[in-house]
Amino acid sequence: MAEQKSIDWTTLWKKDDWMSVWIGFIILIVFMAGATFKLPGWKWMGDGAFFDKVSELTPMVESIAKEAETKGEAGIQSQTLALKAAFSARDRKAAGDVAGKLEKAAKEAKDKDVKKKADKIAKDVKGDAGATIGKVLSGGNLLKALYLLIGLWILGAIGMACMGMPVGKFTAGFPIIYVLSALSFFVAGNATVSYYGLEVVFWALLFGLLISNTVGVPEWLKTAVKTEFFIKIGLVLLGAEVLFTTIAKVGAYGMIQAVIVIGAVFYVTLWVARKMGLDDEFASILGSAVSICGVSAAIAAGGAVKGDQKKISHTISLVLLCAIPMLIFQPLIAKAVGMSAAVAGAWIGGTIDTTGAVVAAGAIAGDAAMAVAIVVKMAQNVLIGAVAFLLAIWFSFKGQATGEKPSVMEIWFRFPKFVVGFIVVSIVFSFFMSEASAKAVTSVTAGLRGWWFTLAFLCIGLDTKFKELVAMGGGKPAAVFLIAQAFNVVWTLIFAYLIFGGVLFPVPTF
Repeated sequence: MAEQKSIDWTTLWKKDDWMSVWIGFIILIVFMAGATFKLPGWKWMGDGAFFDKVSELTPMVESIAKEAETKGEAGIQSQTLALKAAFSARDRKAAGDVAGKLEKAAKEAKDKDVKKKADKIAKDVKGDAGATIGKVLSGGNLLKALYLLIGLWILGAIGMACMGMPVGKFTAGFPIIYVLSALSFFVAGNATVSYYGLEVVFWALLFGLLISNTVGVPEWLKTAVKTEFFIKIGLVLLGAEVLFTTIAKVGAYGMIQAVIVIGAVFYVTLWVARKMGLDDEFASILGSAVSICGVSAAIAAGGAVKGDQKKISHTISLVLLCAIPMLIFQPLIAKAVGMSAAVAGAWIGGTIDTTGAVVAAGAIAGDAAMAVAIVVKMAQNVLIGAVAFLLAIWFSFKGQATGEKPSVMEIWFRFPKFVVGFIVVSIVFSFFMSEASAKAVTSVTAGLRGWWFTLAFLCIGLDTKFKELVAMGGGKPAAVFLIAQAFNVVWTLIFAYLIFGGVLFPVPTF
């Protein structure tokens, strides 16, 4: 009989699954204790874009001025005329100053309709007028960016030290990762870029891919490329924003979808793989990755069937490569066809094979879609252990795997621990904090969560080399993966509409 695996308590600080939970908890506790921090701002609009927008707003300003005159709102009338004059003079600074005065005049107005219109346009112009490159690159803003670098640097170094990794190399490489992420924020902060929905994670991924596939990533920098660690910290922080009521409502739907999707997609992958001459071992690893959650599922399935490490690595590479176009195009398609947030989130969460890519795609689709996508992906993650257990039993009966069948403890070993951190945080912020206190904390941690995600997606790009993926296995595993993924995209979309679109069940509300 094989020796019973005992609990290895060192995993509580030596594995990034747990260390990400502790780092996330530390960040949340610091801000729950009353600490405050203003993140650097990255939104900016060029003069050309500003005055193009001004041309569109001028008729609205004239209309408000006339309405204010009719209703006796002299303060608003005066400031709207002054704003129009600043527009005509193409004086951006003056426009911002007058917009601030218009905002004050709107607060004193008695007519609710005029007040609302004036306040909206005043805030719009004031914000855009002040969003200049000079402000982004100002000493004060760059100092905030430096403080943020130091904070993230220290937290990352603590994690590296506890996990027994080379702190010196991480310390040397992390500033480069940070600066490239900051560049992603800068590009994404441009008003025109933002208008087309090209979020910061897209640019981080693109910059990483460009570097990896051109000049390459030097060895000394690779220690700081910690995709899983960064994304898991961000996911723990996300728990403060995704309240438990959302998990309860979406989770049940998500579990129904997960069972239907995993069963059908795994079977199709197995069938296609056999038709193309792949063995059941490779087919099972590919099927688990496509149907459940990519990297984690591939590793768990590979362990359950005692699979060849090369097959696991090959599958992981396919997962990462395929996730890139999916995270970009799926949310854009969802927006283009007018999918509801719930359906879009369920589709994204059920098809994209890495949790980080799910988060990024959800962020592009919108906050509500991201919340649904994360919970749906969590529902699939929960089934990793069960699928690994069933695979181990199947391969044991086939005579293709040796060793004891996975116990409950084995399933726990394979379960992604950051999900525990996510749920704990969600429970605390949902039931043990007032709404005001929770919002005060998440007003800061939401921005930090975005930074951890951006760092992670830069690292995904830095870790991905296209030339290493093209010629693997004669193309058969890639063909199986892509066929199965195509089926997954269509099949999941159908059930996302049926389950989350109000056909079989009421549409979840948040």
